Amino acid sequence: MKLLTVAIPCYNSESYMRHAVETLLVGGEDVEIIIVDDGSSDGTYEIGLELQEQHPGIVRVIHQENAGHGGAVNTGLKEAAGLYFKVVDSDDWVKEEAFLEALSTLKKLVEDGTSLDMFICNYVYEKVGEKRKKVIHYRNCMPQDRVFTWDDVSHFRTGQFILMHSVIYRTKLLRDCGLELPKHTFYVDNIYVYQPLPAVKTMYYRDLNLYRYFIGREDQSVNENNMMKRIDQQLFVTRTIIDGHDFTKIKNRHLRSYMTKYVMIMMTISSVFLIKIGTEDALRKKDELWGYLEGKNRKMFKAISRTVLGKSSKLHSRPGQEFVKVGYEVARKLFHFN
Repeated sequence: MKLLTVAIPCYNSESYMRHAVETLLVGGEDVEIIIVDDGSSDGTYEIGLELQEQHPGIVRVIHQENAGHGGAVNTGLKEAAGLYFKVVDSDDWVKEEAFLEALSTLKKLVEDGTSLDMFICNYVYEKVGEKRKKVIHYRNCMPQDRVFTWDDVSHFRTGQFILMHSVIYRTKLLRDCGLELPKHTFYVDNIYVYQPLPAVKTMYYRDLNLYRYFIGREDQSVNENNMMKRIDQQLFVTRTIIDGHDFTKIKNRHLRSYMTKYVMIMMTISSVFLIKIGTEDALRKKDELWGYLEGKNRKMFKAISRTVLGKSSKLHSRPGQEFVKVGYEVARKLFHFN
């Protein structure tokens, strides 16, 4: 059995996917790399076949009809042979030295018989034109270099959430919790990192700048214009996350607090882009989203509404909405998220 399966969802990725794969190949026989060609119309599949032929037993390419990012992740998870599972987007990559260190730690934990649910490393915003790259780390909120639980996790700062880029899950955990991402939908990576959390009992954090998250292509889903065009998909994902768990059954207060903050940031992102769109219909959708949260979980609604982000996101006045826009631009410069 492989130690780690890395799924690479690809759609018309011929110009950059090879680099993603090559950075993972340093893992050798411990790693299985599954290239999921999601109905591409360029040379993605042919490049995948070439890489599969060059690295038999390590690289596999699977062609499927287009199902979107979520559908490609679903296929990778279904086909995974590794004890652990990670997603690397085709325009991103990993730092080889950090990848080898992460694999070494995972292997030692497996050899010692440790049952680990989630392995976490840092990620780096590789934003075009930025000389100083923003690193998202967890030194202040997670113990380092030991197995820990939610009881050992402390306060997450703004912008310090666990994202798909930073996490490696135990494959069986993802399957057992029934993870299946919506097809033909953008922004489902949020569901990927949120839905399994109550099943996660044991974690391990290494302060390694592992994942390199590329920001800069105009066709990226996180491009601001694209996020506004696809706001209904963002709203769908936000509602899916709100619906995802019954919080009365989540007894650990640290986990409950983190998940509440995750819902808060999803609500904030949705609200900010609806305010930036600024039409009567968009502002109505913003009010409907907050009403949806209140109807589903009034306690969470009240808790989020009391925060600075919550209060700002609910503002109706023109000066208030301008304040939200300015706050978004400041945050974007600080955290480099699009």
